[in-house]
Amino acid sequence: MELTSATIVVAFAGVFLISFMRGAFGGGFAIIGIPLLSIVMDPVTAGGLLAPLFIVMDLFALRYWKPSTWSQPDLVLLLPGLIVGIGLGYLLFRILDHRAIAIVMAVITLIFVGLWFLGGAEVTVHRRSSPKAVVAGLTSGITTMVAHSGGPPLAMYLLPLGLSKEIYAGTTSLFFTVGNATKAVPWLLLVKPEGDVWTLMAVCLLAIPAGVWLGWRLHGRLDQHQLYRACYGLLIVTALKLLWDGVSGYLA
Repeated sequence: MELTSATIVVAFAGVFLISFMRGAFGGGFAIIGIPLLSIVMDPVTAGGLLAPLFIVMDLFALRYWKPSTWSQPDLVLLLPGLIVGIGLGYLLFRILDHRAIAIVMAVITLIFVGLWFLGGAEVTVHRRSSPKAVVAGLTSGITTMVAHSGGPPLAMYLLPLGLSKEIYAGTTSLFFTVGNATKAVPWLLLVKPEGDVWTLMAVCLLAIPAGVWLGWRLHGRLDQHQLYRACYGLLIVTALKLLWDGVSGYLA
C-alpha cells in the first residue's frame, strides 16, 4: 500500500466515521466506514488497519458506556458464542466464500427490518431467549471476524428486547469491546501489516477521541424512538452494502 495524502485523508475520514458510530450506537456498524477505506486500499488491508484501532475506540467508548449501561443477563448469553464464532471465523477465513456469506447476511437482515416495518415500525418487546442469544453471538463472531460486519446479528437479537437506549448502546459497546479484543491478534496474523500501515494507524488514532465524543453527544439528543428508528435504518444501509459486496464480487 502506497502512503499518499489521499490515502491518509480517506482513512482518517473512515476511522472518524466508525468512531462516531461507536459513540452514538455502541458499535456494530463498522462496515459503514469500510467502503471509504476501500477506495484507497483493498478490504483485507483495511481489516488489518482497523483491528487495532477498534480496541482504542473501545477504550474511549467505555468512558461513556459504563457498567450501569450493560445488560449483564444478555451479555452472559451472548459472549461465549461471540468468542467461539471468532475462532471459527479465523479457521474458515481462507476457505469461506465471503461473497455468499455477505449475500445471505444481507437478505436475512433485510427480511428482519422488513418485518419490523410491516409491524408498524414500533418496538415490540420480546422475551429473552437463550438459544437466540447463542445463535446471535456465534453468527456475530463469525461475521465480525470475516468482514467486520458483526452488527446485524446482534441487533436482530437486542432490538426486539425493547431495552432502553442507554442499555442497548452500552450492551452493544461491551459486546464489541470483547469481540474486537479477541479478533485483533487473529486479524494481525492474517494480514501482517507493513510499515506504512502502522504509520497510517498512528495518524488515524487522532480521529478517534473526537469521533466517539461527537457520537455520544448525538446519542444524548435522540429519544428512545428516534434511536431505534436510526438503528433499523442503519441496518438497511449495512445490509445493502453487504448485498452489493456479495453480488458485485460474483459479477467481477
